[in-house]
Amino acid sequence: MMKRVISLFLALLLAGGLLLGGCQLGERPTLNLYGIDPLTLDPAVSGEMLSHEYILQIFSGLVRLDDNLEPAPDIAKRWEISADGRTYTFYLRKDAKFHDGRKVKAEDFKYSWERACDPATGSLTAATYLGDIVGVREVLAGKAEEISGVRVIDDYTLQVTIDAPKSYFLAKLTYPVAFVVDRNEVGLDKEWWRQPNGTGPFKLEEWQEGKRLVLERNAHYYGERAKVDSVVFALWGGVPMNMYETGKIDVAGVGLSYIDKVTDKAGSFYQELQVVPELSFSYIGFNHTRPPFDDVNIRRAFSLAIDKDKLVSLVFRNMMQRADGILPPGMPGFNENLSGLKFDVSQAKELIRASKYGSVDNLPPITITTMGWGGLISQGLEAIINEWRRNLGVEVKVRQLEPQRFLYHLKEEKDEMYYLGWVADYPHPQNFLELLFRTGEENNAGEYSNPEVDALLERAGVELDYERSLMLYQEAEQKLVDDVACIPLWFGRNYILVKPYVEGYELTPMGYAMLNKVSVRPH
Repeated sequence: MMKRVISLFLALLLAGGLLLGGCQLGERPTLNLYGIDPLTLDPAVSGEMLSHEYILQIFSGLVRLDDNLEPAPDIAKRWEISADGRTYTFYLRKDAKFHDGRKVKAEDFKYSWERACDPATGSLTAATYLGDIVGVREVLAGKAEEISGVRVIDDYTLQVTIDAPKSYFLAKLTYPVAFVVDRNEVGLDKEWWRQPNGTGPFKLEEWQEGKRLVLERNAHYYGERAKVDSVVFALWGGVPMNMYETGKIDVAGVGLSYIDKVTDKAGSFYQELQVVPELSFSYIGFNHTRPPFDDVNIRRAFSLAIDKDKLVSLVFRNMMQRADGILPPGMPGFNENLSGLKFDVSQAKELIRASKYGSVDNLPPITITTMGWGGLISQGLEAIINEWRRNLGVEVKVRQLEPQRFLYHLKEEKDEMYYLGWVADYPHPQNFLELLFRTGEENNAGEYSNPEVDALLERAGVELDYERSLMLYQEAEQKLVDDVACIPLWFGRNYILVKPYVEGYELTPMGYAMLNKVSVRPH
């Protein structure tokens, strides 16, 4: 899914044991989960996991990712690709309807995508995920109202032309910004998304901010219909582990405070534990536009001064995996032989002496931007700052931004560094390397720019030979690591508890579950 995300916001909650999602007796089962208020339920605007968790249940698009994380039919029952790889013809199923019963037609997708690209909508994801379509850039720039590369052939046939053949194009269409919305509803109210008329397996029945959000089964869903009548999210309902122990919720994320308890093989929780590797990585990003991190020697020094193995072991209790590169294990193109920067304080100090500053005493003030409130920072970031203090003699200040400001405006708000995470939207190296580090990309918050890397990413994106394409991505990743475009920290894993009477609750490597697959047995 997704997108901006392993939100450090979520990491903070996990550190305290506050994340994720009990069943009530009766004829129609209810799934009760822990939840956090979404920032928005507008697919065109959403760019983080907090909101996507709900949007993926309420809305849908032409294609979805199947159990093997491959693009599969959704509202589009099938498609054809032209010989030159640039034109996709989608054939829509005729039984797909909005929640109010209106049939979904090709024109609805054209409208939804043009709305997403309309500058007035304020989408920060349209350029990234729809930008390969011919004419999208013109709409984003306000030079056109219609996307020239999108044609409605008839009510159930949509033709889409992209600027060059790209193996990841279909995967991009699984991102929420490509989902269909109801034009009849959107025009009525600016905050229409508080009562959305979607197409997904669930309808939004109730949302009391800070208290409760209820999803109701969509009995007319065209796909696999939900096996529970409703899903009730207790928003900020307490400590999930406590709620799980007392039977108030059926699923609970496990944080550091509880990891020993749930991994004890003789304990009562071990049989209910699921450990799911996540296609994600956490990293320190640099502001490449101003001192001191416009100097590669300083970037290298700050990277070499972090003992990642120690932090993974002592701070994260081995719940994470040390990252030397950017692509996580399990991602196509993951390079086991990548050469990363190892922990070496002596070399770090040598690099500072070799830099244009000559000494840490000559460095300008350094602040790192993170997400949160009230001065509470994550244990991981606190430990990293302590590493720099102890190993380099550098004091780094912290500036916190509230989640919405951080997740949607980091590029403008960043200080000299920022602490962030990224979860795959789709399993393709382009989703990490290009989106985070190519010159001018919206998610390139540090404004890193390297013409050699850009050229490699361009070649990899249009290379039709899959293995050759992956080799080019690996070459680009190695250059990013050598140039210290960021400091890779660790790759993620999700630890969750699921009650024995809950079946089908499975997190994907992107960190979400499709709730229409979940059933709850009487208990």
